[in-house]
This record gives sequence, structure tokens and C-alpha cells, in this order.
Amino acid sequence: MKASEKNKLVFALSLAIFLAAIESTILVLAIPTIVKDLRGFDLISHVFSVYLLTTAISIPIYGKLSDMYGRKRALMVGISIFITGSLLCGLSKTMTMLIVFRAFKGLGAGSIFTLSHTIIGDVFTLAERGKVQGVLNMVWGIAGLIGPFFGGLLINVLSWHWIFFVTIPFGIPALYILKTSYTETVESKKHRFDYPGIIVLSIAMISFLGLFIFNIEGGVLISMRNTALLLVAAVLIVVFYRIEKRAPEPIMPLDVFTKSSVFVNVVALFFTGVLIGVDVYVPIYLQNVRGFGPLGAGLIILPMSISWTLISFPLGKLILRFGGKSVLLVGVIITFISIIPVLAFTRDTSVVFLVTVLLVMGVGLGAGMTTQTMLIQESVGFEKRGSAVGVNSLLRTLGQTMGISMFGAVFNASIINSFAQEGIVDYDLGNIYDLSSYGTEVSWDQIIGVLTSSIHTVGFVFLCLVALCILLSALMPKPPLSERSIQAGD
Repeated sequence: MKASEKNKLVFALSLAIFLAAIESTILVLAIPTIVKDLRGFDLISHVFSVYLLTTAISIPIYGKLSDMYGRKRALMVGISIFITGSLLCGLSKTMTMLIVFRAFKGLGAGSIFTLSHTIIGDVFTLAERGKVQGVLNMVWGIAGLIGPFFGGLLINVLSWHWIFFVTIPFGIPALYILKTSYTETVESKKHRFDYPGIIVLSIAMISFLGLFIFNIEGGVLISMRNTALLLVAAVLIVVFYRIEKRAPEPIMPLDVFTKSSVFVNVVALFFTGVLIGVDVYVPIYLQNVRGFGPLGAGLIILPMSISWTLISFPLGKLILRFGGKSVLLVGVIITFISIIPVLAFTRDTSVVFLVTVLLVMGVGLGAGMTTQTMLIQESVGFEKRGSAVGVNSLLRTLGQTMGISMFGAVFNASIINSFAQEGIVDYDLGNIYDLSSYGTEVSWDQIIGVLTSSIHTVGFVFLCLVALCILLSALMPKPPLSERSIQAGD
């Protein structure tokens, strides 16, 4: 492609990424307002987990469809579903409606990040990809900047419903620009879609993730229902493996699992779980413990987006010089170091300290996440890149679903335990901000103390998961680089 054509493509993909990013950056800051209005504090995790569940189900479908029929067509279908889902979420009147429509929206979200990164792997060399990934990460940074201001304005002047409507003016231009800016050649031939594979995989994922989603409120982990779900998931994974070995065009080709890519994907599973936890619980701490509004919390979080963006630009060249394993390991270690101070957060923690911690955290998360994407793009050839990136995106989505559900269970269980220690037994977990909902006199200081303790508990779980990522990154075989990338780096 010519340089001008590449620039148009980057702009089109940036607009598509911005479509999802602008809502995400607003939503994580608006969720405290939403659950207050809809009285669903105990269902916070469901708003994210069902979205991630349906995203997980759709990812391998989009990955395979893009290999069969082209990236552009599959991406445009996904964007259209995403826009429709946003409209429905904005019309929600109850937590149940919001959760259901978020699930529908997830069916479109599966295409945006997966296929955008797949297209980047198709068109750009590894040395170029660092800059392009930096541009896309900058989109997140811009969304992080605009989101708090615009989101705070919408919530204060209109209502939280409008944070979903705002994606529509961006979505329609994204479809048009993508349609006119990217031309791809797709070989015209008859395909046999792997319907048995996708059906079995979908049911397996629903069964497995049900273990986490159904236990968000900190219920009993070992039960007949959970045992049945686990057995169903295990049996179906075995069935899925046998189907894929025999399928003419498997939804998930088994040869995309190389020795190094398996390690990268497992790291992605746990690392992205931590990422979604940071995205959800840092705003909760800033707003509900530290006392900032959505706008103030967004400005404090902004440095994390900026450092994430800046570290992405040199990663391509750093990988060529030091190797993907070393760069990934350093990024994960920095993330671990940056999470340790979370265990010391209080209602009086200084803004300077918070900004410094989040700035370092952005470096670690950005290096870790972006390096994973680049290594997966390098792991296979063009004809299977959609499936390979799809597998990585699937593992990331599973990690986020498992993570947010597990963190929700830990957070709620910690709140219940802290209330018990305070001698508070009569309360509504879904409406803990309303002092009148308690059976006995409870002070706001007590509630702040309970929330702070629960944030610390979740932060400790973050540390354990990142420590596991450090171990896996250290044990990972050296990932190979394609000849094209090696030559481009010379």
C-alpha cells in the first residue's frame, strides 16, 4: 500500500477504536452514577461480565469470517451491531435492561479490536507497528481526555443515558470512512463454515464463564450447579478439539498454537483480567473513597492513558533489538511494582502520589498489552492471522470476564465481611450509599472504611495475578520473528 493509503487506513481504524474507547472511558467513570440511579451496586460486575461474555463468543467467529470473506466486511458488520447496542443501552430503564442490551452490544464489540489489530498485522511491518499501535493507543488517550469532560457534562446536564448515545455520531462516519478508505482483495471461493465448532465452543464458554458470573455476589463456590457447569465445559472443550482436528475450515485452526504463542495467550488471559480490574475499581476508589466527581477522577486517571500511549511508539524497535520476551517481562514487572501502592490507598492519599502511581502503571500495562499483540501478529502468516489474533482476543476477553467476575465476588465478599466486623448486619448491598437503607445508625466514615478495605483486598488479588504473569513471561520460549520484520529492522 502507498503511504497515503496507509494513513487513510490508520485514520479509519482509529475512528473505529475511538467508537468503543469513548464509551468505555466514560462508562467506567459513570458506573457509580448508574448503579446509584438504578440501585444495582451489587450488579456492577454484571454490566461488564455479560458484555465480555458475548464479546468472547463473537471473537472467533469474526476472526474466521475475516480470513474467509475479508477483514473489512466483518468489521463493518460488527460496528453496525455495536452502534445498535449502544442505542438500546441508552434507552435502558432498569439494571436488567442495561445488562441485556450490553450483552447484545458485546456481539458487535468482538470485531472492533480483533480485526483492527489483524489489519495492522496484514499491512504494516513489525517496526512500523509500534508507531501504529501508538497511534491507536493515543486514541484511547484522547478518549480518556474527552471522556471525563464530555461524560461529566452529559451526566450533569442531561443524564447517564447519553453516554451510550454519544457513540452513534462516531459510529456512522467510522462505517463510511472504512468502506471508502480500505481496499482488500479476497479470493473468491466456496467456504464451509465450521458451525459445529462455533456452537460447541460457545456453549463451552457460557458454561465455563457461568462459574464466575453466577457467583459474583460471593455465593458458595462448590455446589451442584457449579460442578455441572464445570463438567459440561470440560467435556465440550474435548469435543471441540476433536471437531477442529477434522473440520475442513476450523473456526480455530490448531496450528495457530505455537510454543511461544501459548505462553503469550496465557499471560494475556491473566494480564487483561488485571487491566479490567484496574479500569473498574480505580474509578470506584477515586469517586467513592477519595470523593472526586467523574470529571476529577478522569483527570487523575488520564496520565495512565498518556504513559500507555507514549511507551507504545518505541516497542517495535525495542522488540527487534532486545526480543519480545524481554520487553514483555519488563512491562509485566513494572505493572507489578505499580500495583503495590494500591494496598496503601486511603481516603487521604495525595493527588500527586495517585498520579505518579497511575503514570507508572500506564507504562507497565501499555508495554505488556501492546507487546502481546505484536508477538501474536508475528506468530502466523497472513492466511491465519485473523484466527490467531482472534484466539488472543478471545483469551483476553475470557480473562476480563473471569477477572471482573472474580473481583466482583471478592469485593462484595470483603464488604460483607467488613460490615460484619463493624457489627452492621441489616443493609442492602445494592444500595450501600443510602444511609437510610441500614437497619441501625451507620456513619459515612464507616462506609468509606469498608470500601477502602475492600479496594485493598482486590488490589492484593491484582498482585497475585501479575506475579503469575511474571513467572509465565520468564518461562516463555523466545518468540520467533518473521523474515519481513527482521529485514525491516536492519
